Parts: sequence; structure tokens; C-alpha cells
Amino acid sequence: MRGTVWAVANQLGVVATTPAELQSALLSGPPRGPVRLAPLGHDPEKLGELARILGEFGHGRIVLESSGAQAPGPEPAPPPPPDPHPGDPAALCAADPLKVTAAFEADEDDRGGLRTAWLRAGQALVREQEPADRALVLLAALPPDAPAVLRAALGALAAAADWSVADRWEAPGPVVALADFAGRLLVADQSGTVHGLDERRPVSVPTAARIRALAALPDATLLILDERGRLRTRGPGSALTRAVAATLEVHPGTALAVGGGAIAVGDRTGSVHAFGPAGLDQAALHVGRVTALGAAGPVVFSGGADGAVRCWRPGRPGRTGRTAGGEDLAERGHAVVALHAAITGRGPAVAVAWADGLAELYGPGPGPSPGFRPGPAVRAVAATRSGELVVATDEALVMLRPH
Repeated sequence: MRGTVWAVANQLGVVATTPAELQSALLSGPPRGPVRLAPLGHDPEKLGELARILGEFGHGRIVLESSGAQAPGPEPAPPPPPDPHPGDPAALCAADPLKVTAAFEADEDDRGGLRTAWLRAGQALVREQEPADRALVLLAALPPDAPAVLRAALGALAAAADWSVADRWEAPGPVVALADFAGRLLVADQSGTVHGLDERRPVSVPTAARIRALAALPDATLLILDERGRLRTRGPGSALTRAVAATLEVHPGTALAVGGGAIAVGDRTGSVHAFGPAGLDQAALHVGRVTALGAAGPVVFSGGADGAVRCWRPGRPGRTGRTAGGEDLAERGHAVVALHAAITGRGPAVAVAWADGLAELYGPGPGPSPGFRPGPAVRAVAATRSGELVVATDEALVMLRPH
């Protein structure tokens, strides 16, 4: 069932491992018509069972493309597939991923961490892709105690992929936000604690707040946007931070970033507000909620529930676009869930994550880098000053370097 849920979630553009998670993702997204499930080569019996379960959850019409019938009963099961060498990384990366998933579900031997990695990253692994790309996803998902020989084998298999794994950390708790402070990566977890990933200068700051977004000012003031959209600070603070905090008490924010001496805040109506020493500047950049913000110098990058990523320089009009004041950077049919920007030696870089589990890096250079899907939902992303992409899930953070 797990492999079937992953394949169906990929069809529908959501992230889910169980029927309940799939149902929750469907209900929390935009309104849909009938959910159509295409077989795509997986077990018709399991697909029929999933359709029945979703129907029981009350989703509405569930249609199987193969027959056009609504939530049909089980069909005869096909012969069981062979177990495809679960201890051989090369065989796993080249085999039918749904058969590999079934083999790992039937055998609890962890195979040095291969089983853990596969079941953690499975939604990305069941997609059509080259063996090298599958090896990269497995390498990024390996538990920290995996044997060095296994890491080396997957690294060799992933050599032809578009990325290499530059670093990896187990998450201190389910990650909700990332921020950069003077080149140091800060991680906020679901408990409201902010952690530094620099082992030479460990830091752990409890905030007594459920954190929605995180940013840092050059004077070492930590800015926290809490779940109610209010601003909290840790550190020196200033007249500017106090003014922003007072404004958000009345008009809660949905996203936060710092750049060019200004504090940028997004709201539920699609507008971005830049609070700076010279006053307030604002622009309507999205249709619906602003879900994420980043800044590289004076340029603000915003992501929205409308699936658009836009760039805007406060105080300077942009070229004519759908909405005055901003320029289009990217747009997909999925909400933006996280965004971060940094200035590299070759220009600005923008990391973006989408609700369907895709993470991308825009710049430096023309167009986006090839996307990366870790498998689980992406909770936060960051672009580093040296041009890497950091992707955070509930369980881990991985730093990827484009080849």
C-alpha cells in the first residue's frame, strides 16, 4: 500500500505516505474535482483498496482511470514479484521501485541503512528517473550510522547526478524554518528552539514560541515570526524592530525576511511590506497568502500560495508584470512552502520549495538548477553564500552542491 500511496501522491502533486496523510493533503489543498487514479503499472488490487479507503474518508468521487468506475472492488492480485536484491545498491537503484518497496516492507533487515533510507525517501524514489538520481536520493536519506562502504557505493553510483551531497545533519527536531546569520545556518524546530549547525560554536536558544519564520539582523538580533503572525526578538533590538513588532500586533504577518537594512513582512492578502530606516514601502505581489520571503541585499523575493515566486526592490518600480512593483522569477501549479535568498560570489541565489516536495535553486546564472526531491515534505530551504542548496525535512537536513 505504501508504494501505491506514494505513486498516487505524485500523480496528485502532494506529499503523503499513508492513506490518512493523502486524505489530509487533499483536503488542505485547493478544491478538486473527482480524484482520478491512474494505474501506472501498480497492483490494481492495491489501487482499488486505496480508492475504497479514500472514499471512506469522505473525500468524494474516486475514479480509477483503467475502468472509469467509482471505487471498484478488488481485482485478482498478480503473481508476487521476486525480491530484487535488497542489499545491492546498484540493483536497487535500477530495479522497479514499487517492487523494491514491497520487498523492504516484507523484510525488516535494515541492510546497513538501505531499508531506512528507502522507506524514508520512497515518494521521490518511485518516480521515473535515472539510477544515478535514485542513488543520490538514497545517499541523502541514509541514517548517520550507515557503513562508510555503503556511502561510498551510493556516492559512486550518484556521480552522474546533477547534485552531490556536500553535508548532512540529523534534524534537532522537526524543522520549521532556516535562517543565515553571518554565514552560519540557524535551524528552528517545532518546539520553538533555535539551533546553530556550526559544531565549533554550538547554540540552542529556546524561544517559548511556535515559530513560523526566522531571520537575523547584522547586530545579532534574532527575529522570530510566531504562529500568530507576531514578531518576537532576541538580542539588542532597535527602534525599527519595535515599530515592526507594534505593527504586527495589529496586522499579523505570514512571512519574514531581512535584507538591505530593511525587515520584509508578507501578509495573507498577498502584499509584502518593507520596513526600513527611510520608512515603509509595500507592493501587492501575490493572489492570496504570502507563504515565504527571502532577501539578497536590497532585493526581496517572495513566494505565495498562488505558486508564484516574485522579486521586488522596495523603492524602485519593476518592469510591468501581472502585479505592479514585482517581477516574475518562477511559477508552478503548487504553493510555495519555503524560500531563502543569499548573495554569492556570482550574484544572488534563491532556494525555493514547493508543496509537492520539489526544491530548486535559482541562480547564480540563468534559470533554475535541476530540482531535488528528498521524498518527505520539504519544511525549509536555504541558499548558501557558496552556492549550495540546503533542504530540510522533519528528520534531516542535507546540503547539496550542483555539479
